[in-house]
Amino acid sequence: MSTDRRPASAEDPATPGPRAEAATPTEPPPQPADGAAGSGEAGSEAGGPGAEPTVSGRGGVGESPAGTTSGEVHTDQPPAAEPEPDADQPDQPDQPDQDDSAEPGADGGSTEAGGAAEKGEAAPALSEAEAELAAQKIERERIARRKAERQGPVDAGAKLSGTAADLLAAVRAVESGEKPSPVYFDEAPTTPRKPAAPAAQPAPRPTPPAPTAAGIEGVRSVLARGGAPEALAGPAATALGEDAAEQLAHDPWRLLAVAGVRPTQADGFARALLGPEAGPGDERRAAALVGWLLEQAALKGHTALEAPTLESALAQYGVPDPAASLEQAIGEGTVLVFHEPLGPPVAEGEEQPVRVLVGLEGYALAEESLADGLARLANTFNDPADWEKAATGPGADLIRAVSGHGLVTHTGGEAARAEPLALPAAAHELGLRVCLAAHTPAQDAVTVAGLLAGTEGPGRDADGQFALDLLVVLDAPQLDVETAAALVESVPDGARLVLSGDPGVLGSAGPGRVFGDVLAARACPQLVSRTPDPGPIGELVSGVGIGELNQVDAPGREVVIVPVRDAGEAVHRAVQLVAESVPRAFAIPADAVQVITPGHGGSAGTRALNAALKERLNPGPGRFGGFDPGDRIVHVPSPGRAVPARVVSADAQGLHLDAAGARIVVPKEHVESQVRHGWAVTAHQAVGARWPAVVVVLPGDAAQALSRDWVYTAFGRAERHLSVVHGVDQALPRAVAEVLPKPRTTRLTGLLRALAAAAQDQPE
Repeated sequence: MSTDRRPASAEDPATPGPRAEAATPTEPPPQPADGAAGSGEAGSEAGGPGAEPTVSGRGGVGESPAGTTSGEVHTDQPPAAEPEPDADQPDQPDQPDQDDSAEPGADGGSTEAGGAAEKGEAAPALSEAEAELAAQKIERERIARRKAERQGPVDAGAKLSGTAADLLAAVRAVESGEKPSPVYFDEAPTTPRKPAAPAAQPAPRPTPPAPTAAGIEGVRSVLARGGAPEALAGPAATALGEDAAEQLAHDPWRLLAVAGVRPTQADGFARALLGPEAGPGDERRAAALVGWLLEQAALKGHTALEAPTLESALAQYGVPDPAASLEQAIGEGTVLVFHEPLGPPVAEGEEQPVRVLVGLEGYALAEESLADGLARLANTFNDPADWEKAATGPGADLIRAVSGHGLVTHTGGEAARAEPLALPAAAHELGLRVCLAAHTPAQDAVTVAGLLAGTEGPGRDADGQFALDLLVVLDAPQLDVETAAALVESVPDGARLVLSGDPGVLGSAGPGRVFGDVLAARACPQLVSRTPDPGPIGELVSGVGIGELNQVDAPGREVVIVPVRDAGEAVHRAVQLVAESVPRAFAIPADAVQVITPGHGGSAGTRALNAALKERLNPGPGRFGGFDPGDRIVHVPSPGRAVPARVVSADAQGLHLDAAGARIVVPKEHVESQVRHGWAVTAHQAVGARWPAVVVVLPGDAAQALSRDWVYTAFGRAERHLSVVHGVDQALPRAVAEVLPKPRTTRLTGLLRALAAAAQDQPE
């Protein structure tokens, strides 16, 4: 599949015959329609100081399923007017039209909207997702207490119109997964300027209590005066706390704390409340923008940003003096500043080069807690064992390393998963308590989310830590910094932790680059598997991992290229492959064939593909909010989790699902945001899982969405057969060779190196 060498092409894997070169499309790739993959919308008019910056359609590292669309900030371009909401807007940041596995919209139909708080109904019982989030909240509070003890330094509106209607529509579009928020900060920053001295860091803020009815009513009154929809009262009161009404009246830009609200919309709200006083240089506006921009960067995977990058973004929003505004935000404790040394230590009397990072307190606390926890496990382990008798087979080297160390990393492809899977048997022979955790449901493993929530795994001891001696975490690249911090903090002193995964796959949905940072810090033993992935698919995927898209010999038609001219033909060929060709040629049932495509929107995104596949495989009226019994779906109970399941029934409780034998009930008010059809998914939803056969659909308008890690992840999901519906021509080999994952700005590597250096300097 390079410029002059590609895998054999065949329109139907069931049809024998000589292999041929993949045909070059006779028509140019179709231009993206509104919201199609690869499109980056821009307003038709140039904006003023408060207008949104110009954002390209290309995103960054992985297609984070955080439910937002990202792009690159062009610092040399003037701001452009904010685009109107579009139901087919891309759902994910990494590629244009990305995963929204955090908040996907339903594929068809609708469910009842409106929260129980606004309707006066009794609060429903906690759902699985709410229970999980509550458990993680408790863990974060415990982490904060431990940090404090250590005293470690911390370097409805149907009749609305105008602005109110636009604001409500935009918020609802984001919450439903139809319209994502752009994210920024992909470009390399300019040379950092020397900042002011860092301000003292504030203590962690307590979580605000749930809003009362009186508090919500006060917020509703302020919103009405500013022309904002009253439906924002509940979310605003929840985000800002009991005094939300007073905060908004004094500082209208605090409305940016509500998910889906954009700076231009907050500016309109502020002008309605404050009149001429609401100018672009208002200190309150600048402070709110700093926090909002950092939250948008977190959706892209960053835990911090370099100061020049943040100043550039502030300038695009019309802030007159970005440097002064950022310094003021730092001085007031709105954000934290960190000086990270660059290069080796310098001689005494010389100035150490540093990069200046700015971040939010929550992510800073999580990153530092994670670094402390990893260092704790590495330094408190004092019980090496002789596992030589158990060190046999493909995992022998890993077993030996784990026997003598508290923290070990392991890297390798899909075939290499057999090595960490051998650890539990070896540890059980020695009477150790072992837990195997994975990102997605796997045989003999619990999920990381279930382990943290307490619904799976060994449970916790009296101190709140896991009752185990060895924790093996598969799919470690999917760990975001907050999840990893909660996980590591729960591993007891003296226990062993193994982080295993394939560094070539797409990154985590949430902020952070945990696995990559731990590898880069080299603070623990690292085992690199030499076990290659077998067969033609393994050969193809291994080549992609090093930037080569090679032709592979597939005598059993394990890899088939199906050239197409346009998105319509791509959908037709994908349905034919799933329903007829693959089952007939390989005796693989249609339910075991997974379709993967770059994004949700567009003419060959998951929505279009799922609609066509449902009509062919399980036609029905969609009487349960767009779903019928037997529908194949993906349940997204929380950001970064995509659980495959099948619809069983529906009643007053909600939608009943069967997830590999486990019954799940999704309340009807959450169906639209947590459930989407699952015959076709995006690569981020597929990461961590494998199927007997995979059909990867690459329509022409998805060319800009492709990158090496995306192709590596999508192709690597196939076990026995891979069909590539190919409509991007030379964009595919170019993406594999040239489009690398965009880096995430994080602090974990530096923190781990500093802790390791400090440990070496301490006297024995």
